[in-house]
Amino acid sequence: MSLKGSAYAVLPGPEGLLPPSASVMGVVLPEEGEGLLEGRIVSEDESMEAAAIALLTRKNPTLFPGPLMIWGWTEHTREKSSPFFEIAHEIPGVRIIPMPDYRPIYPKIDPEAVINPCHPNLTIWHNKIEACILVGLHCHFANVTLKMIRAGTNCYTIALCAEAGHEDAMASVPNVGAEKLYKFAEALRRVKRNGVKPLYQGHGIIPSGWAQQAHLTGADIERPQEEVHVGHGLSHELERGLDENEE
Repeated sequence: MSLKGSAYAVLPGPEGLLPPSASVMGVVLPEEGEGLLEGRIVSEDESMEAAAIALLTRKNPTLFPGPLMIWGWTEHTREKSSPFFEIAHEIPGVRIIPMPDYRPIYPKIDPEAVINPCHPNLTIWHNKIEACILVGLHCHFANVTLKMIRAGTNCYTIALCAEAGHEDAMASVPNVGAEKLYKFAEALRRVKRNGVKPLYQGHGIIPSGWAQQAHLTGADIERPQEEVHVGHGLSHELERGLDENEE
């Protein structure tokens, strides 16, 4: 089945407990110079602009850098840090929640710091995130994560992938290195010049615990009204997790 003939649209959910894999529904990966937009092959520019508009206009936009970026284990990963923060500074009210390690962290999990691989949508729910970027994740983890986010949340997912892209994201671009990250930052500036008004106009990076530790600030780091609290853990009951089983 060709992508252009597929009737399946990859849209924000909640779609249900077990959404089908987009590839099974006929969605195929883009080639160089192309992007995916809600299951359709479009130009790279169109995919980036739609992603930029979602980040600027939906509630609680968030960047999720994965270990392939934040570990800085090669020169290629290190060179991505500057355009990554340039992107962050173009999105008023953005938060940065890193995913340094995918392994389950029991008995307690800190949803501000990690997405547990058993519940990758936990952080999305907890922070009421309606638009996010996944960047620097291992592709096999992103594939599972994107399906679960689509299943149980209304988050608009954007995958800026260093490899082939991701069918299960609402917007995705393949072969993303530093140059394309700079291009995405320019796409954010362009849609603002063209009249898109950011939902959190005047706000800077929301100072989550991680951002404070990294000494990140924005022009105005007042929290937007829609912002839910950024604390440590969920309710006391959930935060305790499996404490009773500790040795």
